[in-house]
Amino acid sequence: MKFDTVNIDTVLVANRGEIARRIIRTLRELGIRSVAVYSDADALAPHVREADDSVRIGPPAATESYLNVDAIMAAAQQTGAQAIHPGYGFLSESVALATACTAAGVIFIGPDVRALEIMGDKARARDHVARHGVPVVPGFDAAGLDDAQIRERADGIGYPLLVKPSAGGGGKGMEVVRSGEELASALATARRVATAAFGDDSMVLERLVQRPRHIEVQVFGDAHGNVIALGERECTLQRRHQKVIEEAPAANLPDAVRQRLLDAAVAAARSVEYIGAGTVEFLVEADAVDDIFFIEMNTRLQVEHPVTEMVTGLDLVALQLHVAAGGTLEQPPVVRGHAIEARVYAESPERGFLPSTGRVLLFEAPEGARVDAAVETGSEVSGFYDPMIAKVIAHGPDRASALRRLDAALARTVVLGVETNIAFLRALCRHERVVSGDLDTALIETMLPLAPAEPTDRMLASAAAVQARVAAVGSSAGPIWQSLSGWRLGAAASVADAEFLTDDDRLVTASAEAAPGAAALRDADGAVWVSEQGITMRLRPLTRRARLHRALAERMPDSGLREPEGRAPMPGSIVAVHVAEGDSVRAGDPLVSIEAMKMEHPVLAPHDGIVHLMVALGDQVRRDQAVARVSEQETA
Repeated sequence: MKFDTVNIDTVLVANRGEIARRIIRTLRELGIRSVAVYSDADALAPHVREADDSVRIGPPAATESYLNVDAIMAAAQQTGAQAIHPGYGFLSESVALATACTAAGVIFIGPDVRALEIMGDKARARDHVARHGVPVVPGFDAAGLDDAQIRERADGIGYPLLVKPSAGGGGKGMEVVRSGEELASALATARRVATAAFGDDSMVLERLVQRPRHIEVQVFGDAHGNVIALGERECTLQRRHQKVIEEAPAANLPDAVRQRLLDAAVAAARSVEYIGAGTVEFLVEADAVDDIFFIEMNTRLQVEHPVTEMVTGLDLVALQLHVAAGGTLEQPPVVRGHAIEARVYAESPERGFLPSTGRVLLFEAPEGARVDAAVETGSEVSGFYDPMIAKVIAHGPDRASALRRLDAALARTVVLGVETNIAFLRALCRHERVVSGDLDTALIETMLPLAPAEPTDRMLASAAAVQARVAAVGSSAGPIWQSLSGWRLGAAASVADAEFLTDDDRLVTASAEAAPGAAALRDADGAVWVSEQGITMRLRPLTRRARLHRALAERMPDSGLREPEGRAPMPGSIVAVHVAEGDSVRAGDPLVSIEAMKMEHPVLAPHDGIVHLMVALGDQVRRDQAVARVSEQETA
C-alpha cells in the first residue's frame, strides 16, 4: 500500500516503553517529527532520547502522568503536534482524550468517540454486536445490580462463570467463579482491581468456555467506509489472562472457521463505522472450533501487531497514519509464512510469575530476529508500569520453522539485573502441545508449578570469575573492570571454592574444572547475575555469617524456630489490609495484598498466631520486606 501522511508533520506519542520506540521508528522513516512524553520515572528512558523532542508530563504514577489528559494535550500544544498517537494501554481507548483532541483540532490516531464509547464498554459492545449478527457468549451486564441480584442472575446462567470489568482490558480484574459461594469474594477483588486500573468497577458476567482458544482478527477502517481484515492471530497461550506468545496465522484452524472469524470481525467494525486499527477478539472452543464467540473489540493497536506485520509485509503504524490523514484503504495483501512473538516479562515464573524490578546490567538482543524492546543496558525497570520489557519475533515459511527460530532467538537474548521469563518461553516453544498446535488458554497452568532452574557449570564458573575479579580489583571498581575476562599475568582468575546461594536459598558450588562461558555481572548489592541459553540467575556469594547460619540450621533441624514474619514477595504498594492489629489468624490467612506492575498478590500468615502489622494501606514496600509479624507466644 502507498501511505499518504501529507497533513501530518509532527506526532506526539502519548505512551512509553517499546511501543513508543516502535512508533518513533516509523515516524522517523516517514520523515515525521516525533514528540515523546515522559514521567519522572522515565526521564532517562530510551524512547525519550530517540524522539525529536520530549516533554515531562508528571510524577511516576500513571494516573498523574501517562493517564493525565490535560498534561498530554498541553504537551501537544506546546510542541505544535498536529496528531497524537496513543499506542496501546494508558489513554489509547480514552473517550476523554479523543474528545479533547477534537476540541483542540488535533488528530487522534484512532477511532471516533462513538466507536470508543460503544466498544470501550464490554457490556454495551456485547449487546451492540449481537444486534449485528456477531455471536456472543451467554451472560449479562451487572451494572445497577447489587450482589444478591447478581447472584440470582448468575445462578440462572450456571457455573463456571467469568467475572470481568466492563472497562479496560488485558485480563486485569478477571476472576473465574466456579460456584455461587465464590461469587462475592470474586466480585470484591475484581471491583478493587478495576477501580485502581480503570476508575470504573462495573462488571460483566459470562459463561466460561471450558477449553477456550483466544483468536483475534486485525481490522482496519477508513473515513471512506472501507473496512478490511488483515488476518487472524492466535493469542491462546496466556497466564493470568495476560498473553505470553502470539502467532499469525492461528494454528490448525479450518479455512471455513477462519472466514467466519474474518467476516464477524468486519461486521463488528462496520457496525460502528470504524476508522483506524482495531482488533476484534473471539473465544473459540478448542474441542468444537465451529463455536466462536465475540469477547470484545480493542479500539487500538495491539501488543502483538508485529506478527501481522511480518506475514503481510505492512507497517501497521504507517497504515494508521495513512488512515488518520484521510487516506483510502486498499485490499489486504496475501498472508505469507508464519510469525510468532514472545513477550519478555520482568518476572519470575518459578515464583508464580511475580514481577521483578531493578537496573538492567546488560541487555543483548539476538541477531536475525525482530526485537521490540523497552529497555537497554542501564535502563531502570520500576514497579510503576507493565512488566513487559521486550518482544522477540521470528518468521518462517511455516509454523514449525517459526517456532524453532523463535526458540533459537530467545536462547541468544541476554538480560542481566532483573529476572525474566525467557527460559520459560523457551520451554513453552518446545512443549509438545504447543509444537502440535493443541492449544487452549489453560495450557500454561498444566506446566505449573515450575521447578527452579539449575545453574550450569559454565554459569557457576562465570559467577566465580566475577567474584575473583572483585577480589582482585576491589568491590568499588566500576562495571567495566568487573566485566573483564579475569586474565592476569601468568594465570587466569581462580574459580575454585566459590559458593553461592540461589534466590530460593539453595547452595551451589563452582567447579574448578569448569571454564567460564556465560554472561555474568555483579549488581550493587554484591549479587552476581549470570545468563546462558536463556537461563538467568541471581547468585549471592555465601558469606561467613550465612555459612554459619546454615551450619547451625543443619545441626538443629528440629529446633522449632520458624520465620515469624510475612514478607513481600515483590516490590509494590499495599492496596489492601485484610487484618487488624492484634487479630488472631491461622496459617495461610491473607494479611495484606500488594500490587505492582498491574498484578495483585496476597501475603499469607506463616503460621497460627497474633498479628502485629508493620505496614499500612498505601505504603510502598521492597521485595522481602516484612509486612506483618505473627507471634506464636500470644496465641493462647
